[in-house]
Amino acid sequence: MSDESKRSMWSHVPFEHPATFETLAMESKKKEEIVTDLTISRTRKQYYSKIGKAWKRGYLLHGPPGTGKSSMIAAMANLLNYDIYDVELTSVKDNTELRKLLIETTSKSIIVIEDIDC
Repeated sequence: MSDESKRSMWSHVPFEHPATFETLAMESKKKEEIVTDLTISRTRKQYYSKIGKAWKRGYLLHGPPGTGKSSMIAAMANLLNYDIYDVELTSVKDNTELRKLLIETTSKSIIVIEDIDC
């Protein structure tokens, strides 16, 4: 394999965001629901494998700038101790390139797809 084919399109940035679910400005009941959902989802890998489905959990965060989407993602990553991968679809040339990017992520990852409505 050449050096070029081994090179990752991801760049590593140390994650040091202070957000937690305790610090999020959000209705307490909604925070509790999300934390419960994340906690349960994290423990279901064996179940999904048994039924032949991909082990994943998706959330759609939307709203104008400054409404806490990034803080929510950081709180999720801090709760689960997961890495965050951020991709802008406009920078991905095709489905093959997107698949290669996704394969390079770890199993304990939050993948953020920016501006999917653009």
